[in-house]
Amino acid sequence: MRISESCAKCLYDRQQNKTNHAEYLAEIRDLLDHRKETDTSPYMVYLFNQVHVRYFGKGADYRGIKKQYNDLVLNMEDKLREEIEQAPDPLARSLMMARIGNYIDFGAMNHVDRDEFLSLFEDTQMREDDARTYQAFLKECEQAQHFLLICDNCGEIVLDKLMVEQLKQRFPHLFIKALVRGEEVLNDATIEDAKYTGLDQAAQIVTNGEAIAGTIYERMPKEAQDAIDEADVILAKGQGNYESMSGQGRHVFYEFLCKCDLFTSRFQVPRLTGMFVEEKAEYI
Repeated sequence: MRISESCAKCLYDRQQNKTNHAEYLAEIRDLLDHRKETDTSPYMVYLFNQVHVRYFGKGADYRGIKKQYNDLVLNMEDKLREEIEQAPDPLARSLMMARIGNYIDFGAMNHVDRDEFLSLFEDTQMREDDARTYQAFLKECEQAQHFLLICDNCGEIVLDKLMVEQLKQRFPHLFIKALVRGEEVLNDATIEDAKYTGLDQAAQIVTNGEAIAGTIYERMPKEAQDAIDEADVILAKGQGNYESMSGQGRHVFYEFLCKCDLFTSRFQVPRLTGMFVEEKAEYI
């Protein structure tokens, strides 16, 4: 997903809100002005972070926040699992709950509000457009052998785990891998978070190798590239994965909440609307 001028402005404004350091901001502006057409927002933020380290050292430490939200959702786990198992279609319900978890995003959100997050669980039903994508998703899973979940945020991955549990019950023939970030970046999930939340007990964990809040194939280690290439079904969570993967010619299902103007405008929906969309391999 290419960076529009409005998106570039937003990326710059976010850096400007952090500091008024003229030389730093000049480098950020230069990166944006000389970006390639194929560059995506997650990659630009990765480059910004490298510049930030040179000027200011490491950025904010999100480990405390990550634990806070992992623990919050882990404390909800038993109750949510019970609700999922009592639903008419447990897999469908688990997918909608996993999408709600995408709210916990300290990158795209100006403010993450615990109460607003919890209020989203008041509606875990599929819309008609969700149901259409879901039927395509089921068909692909029936015929598949290898399934790849591309994770996004902490807290969210507890809900991903509940979804994977239902996926395995519905399609026991699937071999499931989960791709997480290779290093700390914002509140995105790493292998340490996967182990802390028990996701590693539900799926084989692979990392993208770097502190990139997205999925950039060319920068991934071979194990991660192989996981993508071998997958018969890919489910990618979050805006960053959509931005970095869409338009690459792969067949991918995406789940995310629309949390910024770029996404609400693209999909013509209100803020925090959940999307479950399919991008077919023939997409150009």
